[in-house]
Amino acid sequence: MPEFSGYAAGTPCWVDLGTPDVDASVSFYGELFGWEADDLGEEAGGYRLFRLNGKQVAGVGPLQDEQQPPAWTTYVSSDDADATAKKIGDADGQVFQPPFDVMDAGRMTVAADPTGAVFGVWQPGQHHGAALANETGAFCWNELATRDMDTAKAFYTEIFGWESATSEFGQGTYTEFKVDGKSIAGGVVLDDNFPAEAPPHWTVYFACDDTDATVEKVKELGGEVTFEPMDTPAGRMAGVADGHGARFSVIRPAT
Repeated sequence: MPEFSGYAAGTPCWVDLGTPDVDASVSFYGELFGWEADDLGEEAGGYRLFRLNGKQVAGVGPLQDEQQPPAWTTYVSSDDADATAKKIGDADGQVFQPPFDVMDAGRMTVAADPTGAVFGVWQPGQHHGAALANETGAFCWNELATRDMDTAKAFYTEIFGWESATSEFGQGTYTEFKVDGKSIAGGVVLDDNFPAEAPPHWTVYFACDDTDATVEKVKELGGEVTFEPMDTPAGRMAGVADGHGARFSVIRPAT
């Protein structure tokens, strides 16, 4: 079982969901992935931690703004959230609020890259990130979708030191972002295969044992399919959204 006690700086380490109805989302993901949720109390502003097999795998909390769409956020580990936030601003990114402490769990901020994709920065305290990943029912991949990959590459290299390698993939290309030579995230270009209104974004992938069955379960629970299951070199994947419209992907990784 892939358990983690920490993440190297520059590595996606945590994912959480902003939702207009925390109770409904807890029920949805509990049914879908078998997650249990711990309520952290009023001090945490309604935030809850999802657990799988007793291990923390993700978080969920209420939306902070009525205009904020329901969405999953990918957090990248940082040794110094304040220094990272300054780099983001200097590199033409947008920091939505100055870094702040989350009790004794860590220090964080949420930002957008120059192409508009939103992500989080996490400086660990007591909470180092997902204790379980790359396992059925846990997040296993994070992927950027943008209309300007060259700008995105330069930005993430400046902020996190990411290396990148782009290669042919189907009818387009795929970019792998790397830390110390290890692939830690991916990137696709929002080309004509995507809806014109699709905004730049980060997608969270959750591993499953059966992609088609998981998609059917999503529909039974009131969610929707954004792209049907398909086979890729990485595995069989599909795009879905929960009952509030928060999008994510599921994949049965190739063996």
